[in-house]
Amino acid sequence: MNTTENPNQEPSASVPWWMGFVAALIVWEVVPWGISLLTPRYGWAAGRPGLWNLLGLIPVVVGTTGLIWTMVLHFVQSPQGIEWELDKSYLLRQGPYAFSRHPMYFSELMLMFGWAIFYGSIAVLIAFLIACAVFNLVNVPLEERALEAHFGESYLEYKNKVPRWFGKARR
Repeated sequence: MNTTENPNQEPSASVPWWMGFVAALIVWEVVPWGISLLTPRYGWAAGRPGLWNLLGLIPVVVGTTGLIWTMVLHFVQSPQGIEWELDKSYLLRQGPYAFSRHPMYFSELMLMFGWAIFYGSIAVLIAFLIACAVFNLVNVPLEERALEAHFGESYLEYKNKVPRWFGKARR
C-alpha cells in the first residue's frame, strides 16, 4: 500500500534519525528513572525491584518495541530526517498504524505505565496519568485536525477504519 499521499509536497523541517532516537531514549527511558527518584519505590527491597515490579518490564518491552517499530517506519518514509511537525508529508497506514492511528503515543504510554510498575513509583504513575491527559486532550486532537486538513478524504477514510488507540480495523 502506498503510504505517501502527496509526493510533490515540500519536505518539512527535520532532524537526523539518530537525534530522534537519542531524544526518544532520553525521554522514555531516562526521564522515568529520574522521576522515580522523587518518591519511595514501593515493592523494592535492598535497592532491587521485587517480583511484582519486574512485571512492569513486560509493558516496557512492548512499548519499546512499538516505539522503535514506529520510528523505523517514519525514518523509511522520511529518509531526509524526522519530521517534527504534526502535519507530515506522508500518511502511514501499515504496520502498527493498521491497528492504531496513534501507535507511537500508545507505545510511549505503555513505556511510562511499565516504568511506573517497575519502579513502584507514585511520581511515575502521576507522570503517566498526565501523559494520558495531554495525549488525549491536546496532542491527538491537534494531530488529527492537521492530518485531516492535509490529507482530506484519504485521512477521513483511514480514520473511519482504524481506531484511535488500539483494536481491529473496521471495514
